[in-house]
Amino acid sequence: MKVVDILRVKGGTLFTVTPDELLAVAVTAMAERDIGSLVVMEHGDLVGMLTFREVIAAIVRNGGTVGTSLVRSVMDDHPLTCTPETEIDEVRRMMLGRHARYMPVLNGRTLMGVISFYDVAKAVVDGQDFENRMLKAYIRDWPLEDNPAAADESKL
Repeated sequence: MKVVDILRVKGGTLFTVTPDELLAVAVTAMAERDIGSLVVMEHGDLVGMLTFREVIAAIVRNGGTVGTSLVRSVMDDHPLTCTPETEIDEVRRMMLGRHARYMPVLNGRTLMGVISFYDVAKAVVDGQDFENRMLKAYIRDWPLEDNPAAADESKL
């Protein structure tokens, strides 16, 4: 399974912010949309990610408020990225290695979407469920005559 399979199911809704936006505005947008991340774009290019992890760290540094901080001052300016053709197992390894919960998907320099660790986990579980159903159907429909040893044992 590849990232493109997740994006196909998830859809293409993207929420972005510029690096010069006030952090308070970005946090409000995240809360209103019930999302855990915003892609930071500047002049059409990905320049960072803002997640609740960076927001919480900034609030702690600022004595419990977002203050007048800009997104640029708190964003992750080197986020992990993948392509639509990246295998899900590789994405999982990358996300676990960096403790990343969100990953932008780029096709060249074009932002295609963002996948979350939840999206990856759901895809893996859904794939395993499908495989289990197929294996159970295969076993249930196994023809007896294809197993000569079992047929011989039944005559005893």
